Amino acid sequence: MTDDQLFISVVLVATVAMFFWGRWRHDMVAAGSLLACVLFGLIAPGDAFSGFGHPAVITVACVLVLSKALQISGAVDAMTRHALPGHAGTTLSLAALVGLGALFSSFMNNVGAMALLMPVAIRLAGRLDMPPGRILMPLSFGTILGGMTTMIGTPPNLVVSAFRAQAGPDSFAMFDFTPVGAAVAVAGVLFIVLVGWKLVPRRKHAATERFETGAYLTEVRVSADSKAAGMALRDIETELDEIDAQVVGLVRNDVRLTAPRAGRRVWADDILIIEADVESLSGILSRLGLKLEEAVASGPSKTQDVDQPKPVHQEMPAGSDEDQQPDEAGEKSSSTDEIVLMEFVVRPEAAIAGRSARELQLRARYGLNLLAVSREGTRSRARLRTLRIQPGDLLLMQGPLDVLHEFASDAGCVPLAERELRIPDKRKAAIAAAIMAAAIGGAAFGLLPAAISFALGVLASMALRTIPLRMVYDAIDWPVVILLGALIPVAGAMESTGMANLIAQSLLDNLAQGNAVLGLAIILVASMSLSDLMNNAATAAVMCPIAIGTASALGVNTDTFLMAVAIGASCAFLTPIGHQNNTLILGPGGFRFGDYWRLGLPLEILVAAVSIPLLLIVWPL
Repeated sequence: MTDDQLFISVVLVATVAMFFWGRWRHDMVAAGSLLACVLFGLIAPGDAFSGFGHPAVITVACVLVLSKALQISGAVDAMTRHALPGHAGTTLSLAALVGLGALFSSFMNNVGAMALLMPVAIRLAGRLDMPPGRILMPLSFGTILGGMTTMIGTPPNLVVSAFRAQAGPDSFAMFDFTPVGAAVAVAGVLFIVLVGWKLVPRRKHAATERFETGAYLTEVRVSADSKAAGMALRDIETELDEIDAQVVGLVRNDVRLTAPRAGRRVWADDILIIEADVESLSGILSRLGLKLEEAVASGPSKTQDVDQPKPVHQEMPAGSDEDQQPDEAGEKSSSTDEIVLMEFVVRPEAAIAGRSARELQLRARYGLNLLAVSREGTRSRARLRTLRIQPGDLLLMQGPLDVLHEFASDAGCVPLAERELRIPDKRKAAIAAAIMAAAIGGAAFGLLPAAISFALGVLASMALRTIPLRMVYDAIDWPVVILLGALIPVAGAMESTGMANLIAQSLLDNLAQGNAVLGLAIILVASMSLSDLMNNAATAAVMCPIAIGTASALGVNTDTFLMAVAIGASCAFLTPIGHQNNTLILGPGGFRFGDYWRLGLPLEILVAAVSIPLLLIVWPL
C-alpha cells in the first residue's frame, strides 16, 4: 500500500465512522473529508471545489425547486384528491396511497412526496380506525421504493449517473433505471399492501412534533363555478367529514344563519363559516372549489363603527387609502408578491385585544388579511371581520413576511410559525405540472443535458411565479448539495490513488472469489447495509468507486454493478436514520428505533431477490 493509499484509506474510514456516529451532520463530515484530502495532497487545491459544478449537483438542486413548485401550486393536491378512494377498505385505500406515493417520488423528491401525503395518511388511519404508524410506515417505504425508478427520483441515482459519466462514455439516461427499479418498486408495494403493513407494530400513542393549534373558524365564499354552488348543506358536510371539518354557519345577504337546516341549498356568493384545523383548509378549498373570504374580499367594509378606536399603526404607508383595492392574492399593490401565511398568538397585554379586524383596518394600514381565528373551547357567533380579538386567540394571517413581523411588533402578538397552506390555483398548478413535464421530457429524450433541462425549468418557474422567489433557495436541501459537491472529488481521489481497485480486489479475493454474480450480490448488500446507517447519497458516493473497481477486476459490465449500488443505496428500511422519510414518521407514528426492521428486513430480502436476477437480465455481465 502506497502512502497516498494509506492516507485516503484513513480519510475514508474516518468519514464512514463519522457518518455512522451521527454526531455531526453529513454535510459537515463530507466537507471535512474533502479538506483532509486537500491537506494530505490527494486533491489539488484548485480542484477542491470542482464537485460543486458537477451536473449531478445542479440537477439535484433544480429537481428540489421544481418539486416545491408542484407542492405549493396545488398540482399534487389535485392529483391526490382524484386518485385516492373516499370510502374503500384497508387494502384498496392503502394500495392507492402507497402507489400514489411511489408514483410521486418517481418524478419529484421523495421527501417532498412523503411530506405531501403524510396528512392524508393520518386522516386515512383515522377513517380506518388504525394506529397512524400502520399507514405511515408503508407510505414511507413506498416513497423510497418509487425513487428508484427514474434518474431524478432519488439522489443516489444522480450520484450513480455522475460516476458512470466519469467511468464511461456518458451518464445514465432518465429512464435507464426504470426496468429494474420499477419492477422492484411494484414488487415492494404489493408486498407492503398485501402483507407487510401487518408487520408494523401497533403504537397507539403517536407523539406529534408539530404544535397543535386547534380548530380555526374560517369564512369561505362560494363562487359561481364552485362545486358547492347548488349543493345541500348535508352534502357539503359529507364532503367535509372526510377532512375533519364542519360547517357551523352560513351568511347570505349579510345575514348570518347560525344553525342552517341540513337541506338548505347553498348558492353563489353565500359565505360558509367552517371550523377546521389549518392543515385541512387546503383540502376544503380544493375539494369544493371555495375561496377564503378575507383573501379575496374586494376591500374593507364601508360601514365603520361610529366610535372607532384609534388604529394600532400610527403612520399610514405612503399612498395608502382606505378604499384601495387589494389584488387577487389579497394584498395591496406592493413591490413584492411574496405572500406568506403566519400564525400569531395574542398576548394578554396586546394592543389589539378587544378590537376587530375591521376596526384595526388591517388591509388599509398593513395590506394584511385575517384569514381565520382559533379560540380554544368557544365558538363565536360574530363574523370574522367583526369578531373581537381576545388574549390567547390564534390568528392566521396572510401578507408579506416583513409586514407580518411589523404587525406583530406593533400589535403585541407573538409569531408562532409560518404555515405552508397551499391555496389552490388551477392555472399555476397546470403551469407547474407542464414545466416539470417539459424538463423531464427534455432530459429523457436527449434534447438537453439533464442539468440544463431542469435549470431551464427552474428559470421558467421563477418567471411564471409558480414558486415565490423567496422560496427558491429555501426549497433546496443544501446539506445534500454540500455532501455531493464535497464527496465527488473525494471519490475521484479514491480512484486516482488506486484505493478503490485495492478494496475491490480484496472483496473479490476474500468474499466473491472471482464469481461475478456473488460479487454483484456483495455490492448490493453492502450498499443496503451502509444506507441503513448513513445518508443514501453518501452511500452511493462511497460505493460507486468500489463497484467500478470490482467490475473492472472481474472484467464484466460496470453498468450492472453501478445499478446494484443505485438499488442498494435506496433501500434504507431498517432504521429511522437511514432516510429522511423514516425520520419524518418516527414521532407521528409513535415508533421506536427497533420497530423498522420488522417490515424493513423482509422488504430488503425481497428487493435483493427481485433485483439481482433482473440486473443480470437487463444489464448483462
